[in-house]
Amino acid sequence: MDKVASRKDISWSFWPIVPIYPYGQRKTIRREIVKDAVWTFEQIQGIFYVIVPIRMIVIKLEGGGLLVYAPVAPTKECLRLVKELVAQHGEIKYIILPTISGIEHKVFVGPFAQKFPTAEVFVAPHQWSFPINLPLSWLGLPGKRTQVLPQNSSQTPFANQLEIAILDAINLRLGKFSEVALFDKRSRTLLVTDSLVSIPQTPPAIIELDPYPLLFHAREDALEPIVDTTANRLKGWQRICLFAMYFQPTVLEVPKWSQVFRNAFSAPDKSSKAYFGLYPFQWRGDWHKCFNSLYKDGRLLVAPILQSLILNRDRQATLTWIDKLAAWDFQQIIPCHFDAPIIANSQQLRQSFSFLETAWSFGDDHLLPEEEFETIQQIDRYLCRLGIIPGPQG
Repeated sequence: MDKVASRKDISWSFWPIVPIYPYGQRKTIRREIVKDAVWTFEQIQGIFYVIVPIRMIVIKLEGGGLLVYAPVAPTKECLRLVKELVAQHGEIKYIILPTISGIEHKVFVGPFAQKFPTAEVFVAPHQWSFPINLPLSWLGLPGKRTQVLPQNSSQTPFANQLEIAILDAINLRLGKFSEVALFDKRSRTLLVTDSLVSIPQTPPAIIELDPYPLLFHAREDALEPIVDTTANRLKGWQRICLFAMYFQPTVLEVPKWSQVFRNAFSAPDKSSKAYFGLYPFQWRGDWHKCFNSLYKDGRLLVAPILQSLILNRDRQATLTWIDKLAAWDFQQIIPCHFDAPIIANSQQLRQSFSFLETAWSFGDDHLLPEEEFETIQQIDRYLCRLGIIPGPQG
């Protein structure tokens, strides 16, 4: 049983680099997924109380020691939980940065690696930074211990147990998108970063440690007080999922701003924590049907923003990558966000990416409702018209 952490234990002083919720206070929950073999470390992140889990995965190596995939904030609490595993299973030998665009993952790698000075750091190829491309050492990664992952798994020092598959970098003009998937043959576990998710029906434990964001979004308007009940936590979580996946689902309406400001003036809580009473949301009565079509028994899916704005920019590269993943004999998937582990196989993985390939005949039941993509498609058309991103391929 993990001991209760103090504010000092969960403090994260580098939060201004990526100033998103929960800012300077990050709690951590460690979970054992496969006994003495696979663990997850979960924290939270979000904007305007649209919060989701962010996850680091630790794998025990057959020859002793540990591998870390996608580090989270190395707070004192997080490091204590990691070092408990180190005491039992050996030192951190390898640290993997599996993305080239996810700043919410990149920002933690350097500080985490500094805490484990003997660990080798491997990064996905084609790293970049905005607005200026900087050397990896300038981004906080230890120069002498950092190297780019090879395309071939056999060229890594952990090849006897772990295989990698790197998505060829997709050019988005402003930058590139890529992801490194990792397969642990010992536990038959597939690790991915952002490409796949499964939406849990109820709030994850890490989210419930501080239920205020759930309760904030459970309200019907700004005049409704914050009330902590199980039903409100559930309602708030399911609405957060709709925000996170669709930005503005069809069941969400934005009231006139004159009404929003009038309600804010009369709100029972006008503190900064409550955004000064501002609550520009109005949910239709059937909003839960939209969530149910998204959740669908926790199915495996690709987030709409990746479907509509990123992966369809290079369908062939994505499909080639999926072929590599589907060739692995995995029985569960651990992504860096939302639910984990996800019990799934190669067939289900292909189903989740079938929006890219009409030759896969799985029927329409597994696809997300087309109308829910309208806001994302509007963003897509706007960015394409300005020439900021390329159009979809095919």
